[in-house]
Amino acid sequence: MKFGYAIVYVTSVTEALTFYKEAFGFETRFLHDSDQYGELETGATILAFASHAMGEMNLDGRYQKTDPNTAPLGVELAFITDDVASAYTKAVTAGATPIKEPMGKPWGQIVAYVRDKDGSLIELCSPIGD
Repeated sequence: MKFGYAIVYVTSVTEALTFYKEAFGFETRFLHDSDQYGELETGATILAFASHAMGEMNLDGRYQKTDPNTAPLGVELAFITDDVASAYTKAVTAGATPIKEPMGKPWGQIVAYVRDKDGSLIELCSPIGD
């Protein structure tokens, strides 16, 4: 078994793909003509998006949508970068909601947190051990 991709359910797949390009620099890998599913070029593991309508269909409506007006769900996407401060500024400028500015962790990693437009929690972090 191997981890292939993560799917985030969003209000608009096209808008999510555009936001993630502007905020984090990820290019679109695939967008289905229906605008119900799309993927980003993110390295070895694919980050994908599906519409809430697809989530309702796949899970018979039994999942919790992210909501930018409530506390984030207990899941985060972590994007590794050598320059967390610049990545944080770029993300916020593109419309990400700032949660925590870059800070040092006891193990030497620099970490910051933002939320995307649908409310998903995103960690921007330096590589561990650098």
